[in-house]
Amino acid sequence: MQLELLNEQGQATAKVDAPDTVFARDYNEALVHQIVVAFQANARQGTRAQLDRGEVKHSTKKPFRQKGTGRARAGMTSSPLWRGGGRIFPNRPDENFSHKVNKKMYRAGMASILSQLARDGRLAVVDSISVEAPKTKLLAAKLKAMGLDSVMVIADQIDENLHLASRNLANVLVVEPRYADPLSLVFFKKVLVTKGAIEQLKEMFA
Repeated sequence: MQLELLNEQGQATAKVDAPDTVFARDYNEALVHQIVVAFQANARQGTRAQLDRGEVKHSTKKPFRQKGTGRARAGMTSSPLWRGGGRIFPNRPDENFSHKVNKKMYRAGMASILSQLARDGRLAVVDSISVEAPKTKLLAAKLKAMGLDSVMVIADQIDENLHLASRNLANVLVVEPRYADPLSLVFFKKVLVTKGAIEQLKEMFA
């Protein structure tokens, strides 16, 4: 598989050979959906809590007499059938939302995403990316000159200047290959990979 090599103006100047095992796989939509959903589910935190009928604030007085009213019998206003009553199966803070994904499935899913990005022209290669100072406007100007407004950069080495310059840009994400995730790959319009990162991606997902 050959990927476009972009210069600082965002123009394709050459082609770079990339391993077919990572960038030329068939697209497996079901697998990609599974690993994206699993990634989102595993990021959830059990912070919500609801009350059952023993925890809601209520009176223990019987609302009305047992017989003769024509209504269904009721013993307490905390019944889940009543407005203001407890929940039958309340959410708890210790609820587990995690999904299990096998390593082989995850590697195949990531390779499938990268391959489809390459086919769609949303993935390109750069020699390297850096800024002279930790200033956001420097990186923003560099990406604007390349015609990129929503981009994920996978770099083999990230210095402090690049890290500090990128963290305040809403539509820019700069990560090392080991921190690349399926949700970000799908979300950003363009993915830039440095030459050094290609070899690392091959070791991880081939």
